Amino acid sequence: MSKFIEQPRFSCALGAQQSVVAIKRAVPILHSGPGCSGKISSLIGQGEGYAGGNTIPCTNANESDIVYGGEEKLRTVIDGAFQVLDADLYVVLTGCTSDIVGDDVGRVTGEYQDKGQAIVYAETGGFKSNNYVSHEVVVKAIIDQYVDKFKENNGKIKGLVNVFSTIPYQDPYWNGNLEELKRILSGIGLKVNILFGADSGGVEEWKTIPSAEFNLVVSAWAGLGVAKHLEEKYGTPYFHFPYLPVGGVETSKFLRQVAHFTGADEEKVEAFIQNEEEKFYMHIERTADFMLEFRYGIPRRFYTLLDASYAVGFAKYLLNELGIVPAKQFIIDDTPEEFQAAIREQFLNISECRSVDVSFGVDGGAIQQEIREDTHKNRALILGSGWERDLAKEIGADLLILSVPVSYRLVLDCGYVGYNGGLRAIEDIYDRVLDTYR
Repeated sequence: MSKFIEQPRFSCALGAQQSVVAIKRAVPILHSGPGCSGKISSLIGQGEGYAGGNTIPCTNANESDIVYGGEEKLRTVIDGAFQVLDADLYVVLTGCTSDIVGDDVGRVTGEYQDKGQAIVYAETGGFKSNNYVSHEVVVKAIIDQYVDKFKENNGKIKGLVNVFSTIPYQDPYWNGNLEELKRILSGIGLKVNILFGADSGGVEEWKTIPSAEFNLVVSAWAGLGVAKHLEEKYGTPYFHFPYLPVGGVETSKFLRQVAHFTGADEEKVEAFIQNEEEKFYMHIERTADFMLEFRYGIPRRFYTLLDASYAVGFAKYLLNELGIVPAKQFIIDDTPEEFQAAIREQFLNISECRSVDVSFGVDGGAIQQEIREDTHKNRALILGSGWERDLAKEIGADLLILSVPVSYRLVLDCGYVGYNGGLRAIEDIYDRVLDTYR
């Protein structure tokens, strides 16, 4: 039986175009129907990057391409992209029409690869999965079809780590989060391939993926497939931290675990953590008067409508460091069933004296109705998306937008991961509290 899903929080598989856009000087080329890319950009694509948004080349497949095949049109679009768009890497992505018809995109792309062109392809027909899954498909395609050609035979680079974490654009704060991850990992003495965003080295950085000594997955589940693939392909061991570390306690925990896994210099690690914690808690102490004066007007409970990585990280931070009690938590990233038990375990052991109820679902409308029916929701904080703005007004809750669609906020380098991210979260949460006092 078919089912309508209200208020989607992620896109179809073709949404992986945004993963390509997030790589410096990389260009996605879509073999899909007209309008697909625009709808994805409107949902998760705040900012066009080097060649995103309306710049993305597309075959705009129509009825004749379905009848006669669209391979020749794809060749034309690829040739045009080479002439018009100066890029370091081109990534051909398929849509529903080309995957249903069965166009041999691999053969077409292979013709250009044989000529030495920096081009790869990935099958991302929208019906196959969502963009969480297809993000991994695209990353693996780039590694297998392009990066592998630059594999050095002289071994690993000591201290070099590849980081696979938040998904570009699906996480609206991906760039700031990746920058903070790189900053703190570099702070304990590691060399960091962050791969996406302003702080990466672009395609040249991708070429060093096989030379990394370790892979780090900082996510509930997205990215694990890539790390396992690299372990099989290059023998690179990986470490999995199953949520985004937010604030002082969890960030220090994250760094110590990474340091133990990688064998980083313990003295240097502890010195960095001590310095960061000193600054972090100095700022926290400055909020004491505010917390005391507004103790009856600040949020006491919070709901999350987030992906698993954000939900766990924020729940731990808000409860254990800010004293805000979690109500029911809602995971909206269509988490594969094989990972759900581990995520539930995180919430069951959220602190020494508290466990939290969590549910997995993708229907935003149904989740919002459940929150409306909760009789203990005042004064609440909602961690969600732009979809929750009307709900927050209706029940008198404060809203922090952490998930797509963002709609009502411009995001540049803001991030919520790490020490700096924890401070930013406090500013943004209580900024909304103070805005209610006029």
